[in-house]
Amino acid sequence: MTDRTSSEVAALPLSALVRRGELFSPDCPSRDVLKHVTSRWGVLLLVALMGGTHRFSDLRRKVGGVSEKMLAQTLRWLEADGFVLRVSHDTVPPHVEYSLTPLGLAVGQRVAALADWIELNLPDILDAQRLQVGASAAAAGRPPGR
Repeated sequence: MTDRTSSEVAALPLSALVRRGELFSPDCPSRDVLKHVTSRWGVLLLVALMGGTHRFSDLRRKVGGVSEKMLAQTLRWLEADGFVLRVSHDTVPPHVEYSLTPLGLAVGQRVAALADWIELNLPDILDAQRLQVGASAAAAGRPPGR
C-alpha cells in the first residue's frame, strides 16, 4: 500500500483498488482471499451462515453437492481469513458450530447481494448462454445442442 492508512484503503471502492493494480499483482495476498470468498463453496457457505450458527452436518445438508472434504477445507480457509468463527464444545460426540464473525457478516452481505443479482437475472443469463451455444454451433456448421 502506498501512503494511505488501512482505514483509508478500506473506504476505497474496489474499482479504485483495481485501478491501482495491486489486485492484478501475482503476489497480492488479496488474491487468495478473493479465491476463498468467491469460490463456489465459499459463496454458498457465506450465504448459508448469514442465516446464523450451523453445525458441520447442517451445513453439509444445506449446501447440496459439497463433499465433506471440500466443506472442511472451505471452512478452514474462511476461518483463517477471519470470516468464520469455529466453536468446539467439549462433549461426546464432539459438537462444533460455525458462525460468521463481524468481518464475515460484512463480506457475506456483499456475496449474498451478488448471489441475489444472479438469481434475479438468471432468465436473461440462461437466454444469453443459449444464444452463445447456438451461435457457436452455427459457426461450426452443426445443429444447435450437439
